[in-house]
Amino acid sequence: MTASDARFMAQALALGRRGMGQTWPNPAVGCLIVRKGRVVGRGWTQPSGRPHAETQALAMAGEAARGATAYVTLEPCAHHGKTPPCTDALIAAGVARVVAPIADSDPRVAGQGFEKLRQNGIEVRTGVLAQEAMQDHAGFFLRVEHGRPWLTLKLAMSVDGRIATATGESQWITGPEARHAVHALRASHDAVLVGGGTARADNPRLTVRGFDRSQPPVRIVASRHLDLPLLSDLARTAKDVPVWLCHGADARGDLLTAWQGIGARLLTVPLAGGRLDAAALLKTLGQEGLTRVFCEGGGQLAASLLAQDLVDELHVFTAGLALGAEGHPGIGALGVDRLREAPRFTLVDVCPRGGDVQHVWRRGSAT
Repeated sequence: MTASDARFMAQALALGRRGMGQTWPNPAVGCLIVRKGRVVGRGWTQPSGRPHAETQALAMAGEAARGATAYVTLEPCAHHGKTPPCTDALIAAGVARVVAPIADSDPRVAGQGFEKLRQNGIEVRTGVLAQEAMQDHAGFFLRVEHGRPWLTLKLAMSVDGRIATATGESQWITGPEARHAVHALRASHDAVLVGGGTARADNPRLTVRGFDRSQPPVRIVASRHLDLPLLSDLARTAKDVPVWLCHGADARGDLLTAWQGIGARLLTVPLAGGRLDAAALLKTLGQEGLTRVFCEGGGQLAASLLAQDLVDELHVFTAGLALGAEGHPGIGALGVDRLREAPRFTLVDVCPRGGDVQHVWRRGSAT
């Protein structure tokens, strides 16, 4: 790997991240066109997944793309979908070299893009910043290979692990800087997920504030019985910002009709142990095209996801106050009898957020 290849690939990855949360079911790809050490075109996947990054960058570069190097954060597509293959666009533009960190695991591509480029005399270099690209595209790969989205779990807790007082008061445990960071996380995900208890207790809007997004994240509530307030902020805005309700097959018909009538989308999820099955819930969301889901609790939903090893990344915002044993725990019962049975994560970052601290944890097999 040359220093210039690494530098330009890092810039392409940063471009791709601009599309995170807005391109599903497609990956958020970035692309740079570089000629004689100068960037002549740049692009990233646009909302709803098209136009693709390569065509955006090539359009900016124009004739300057001939003989240039294209830095693309994922193998260019080689199949006809709603748009022509990006490999064809790169070949037609006359680029001399393509640098891409990793192959696309989608069976419609899976090395075919690289092969087609080579057959047309284009030099292909792979492996540059591969680990960073794998992390950026982890949600896309999880959906393609395992049928579920990447799941980020957020917990905002006191130092003793409580998310509310004994009376249920929870706004606000953390300060404005931490809440701003949470909105940044929402903005980088396709959807925001909460459990029915959180929806009833907090009346959340689950929207992104302070960040410009042309396509807002889908707002999802997991509630077996759909016993959610029809006068809530979610219900009031369901026609303007997407609301998906994941429920059991035994939800009352009149509630199904009422929520459909105000614009919500209803998804039936199988049960396990009398609750919505967390693994089946994520599979359902994967079938709908989601690649990155940001879960904000509550405690029981968090426990279900952790118990089934479905949490890929954990963001814990810790505030400098204690609420005592009578407070509501951030995570519900897990049934852990021995330490070796407990879900374990690897610390990847610690960041102060005003008077609070954000810890980022990732499970070892997350990428």
